[in-house]
Amino acid sequence: MGGTAFTTTTTTSRNPHLAAPPVLHGAPLDQAGLVVYAVHGRTQGPGFMIEQADRVNLPGVAWVCPRADADTWYPQSFLVPLKENQPRLDHALDMVRTHLADLARMGWASQDVVLFGFSQGACLLTEHLLREQPSHASAFLHTGGYLGPDARPWTAASDSGLPGTEIVLLCAEEDEFVPLSRAQESAGALASLGGKVEFTTYDDPLHHLNEDSIVRLRRMLRTRLLERVEIVTGAEQPDERHSGD
Repeated sequence: MGGTAFTTTTTTSRNPHLAAPPVLHGAPLDQAGLVVYAVHGRTQGPGFMIEQADRVNLPGVAWVCPRADADTWYPQSFLVPLKENQPRLDHALDMVRTHLADLARMGWASQDVVLFGFSQGACLLTEHLLREQPSHASAFLHTGGYLGPDARPWTAASDSGLPGTEIVLLCAEEDEFVPLSRAQESAGALASLGGKVEFTTYDDPLHHLNEDSIVRLRRMLRTRLLERVEIVTGAEQPDERHSGD
């Protein structure tokens, strides 16, 4: 397996979200069958996502939980013009790209990484998915949507990894911070780029992950783990994804 250190060095254009490495929880990265890259919401922190990991309670999963500088990925509402959230938004998106590249350098194929975001974290990951169109095992986006005041057009990249990717979006019918219309627009945008999208609404005024959401997340992760076991046990050669360089 490759190096296990996450990027924390900064350049002349300092990225405050890379000042500290992600918090690791659950199975060690060199022993896990699946990685969840779990991005917290505004005023939260890695501890919130660790609480969700403990609620899921699924062995064999490594949780990688980044920490936002000052516990906020970008300063304003996700519905304001993009420029009003700069440069912090670009810093946050750069952090996501950097951490996922770090995981790839460690030997983790993107197909073995699940993206999980809540609230502001879900907004950040939705924006990442639509801009970068990467290939991942799946994505679980709870109470969020892409950024900006208006609906935005999205064009499929020639090398898009989204087609066929399982993407689950959940949003309350009336959430204090995330309009249902933007969550719906985000689900439509991801589907238009080929994502296998499941969009669910629920009647719950609290800004949180209810028990049904945790059940859905556990089911998604268990399915990915079982697929991973089938790949490993069905291969003619031992899996070398975690072998040394």
